[in-house]
Order: sequence, then C-alpha cells, then structure tokens
Amino acid sequence: MNANLGAPYQAIISRVIEKGYAASQTEVLRQALLAYERQLEMEEVMLVNKAVEFEMKEIKAGKIKTYTHEEIKKKLGM
Repeated sequence: MNANLGAPYQAIISRVIEKGYAASQTEVLRQALLAYERQLEMEEVMLVNKAVEFEMKEIKAGKIKTYTHEEIKKKLGM
C-alpha cells in the first residue's frame, strides 16, 4: 500500500523515527493506527457509561418503569 500523506504528516513521521520511537514509516503508521483504535474503544466505553449513568438516574427518579425477570417471563407467557 502506498499513501501520499503530504508534507505535514511526513514531517511528523520523520520526527517519530528520528526520536527513536519507531524504526520505519510502516512502524509509525502501525503504532498510530493501534493508538487510534484504542482511543476509539475508550470513547465508546465512555459513551456507554454515560448512557448507563443517565438511564440509572431516570430509573431512580421514577421516570422509567423496571420489571423483574419473573414479570417479563409472565408477560411473554413463559
């Protein structure tokens, strides 16, 4: 795969290699992609946690009805 990233990004890659954080351009890109993937996963977890926190507040405030496992089974005729 060949990618033309442009001068600003090529400069970043060169600096990373010069500092010894990676040995090649390919290694820099691999590390960047792995870091980006971790960042996305952390953002997803944060969003899920925020949603759960919001829903729990709604439940505690009595704005959402909750059901027991038995109530659900009964309603489904199980």
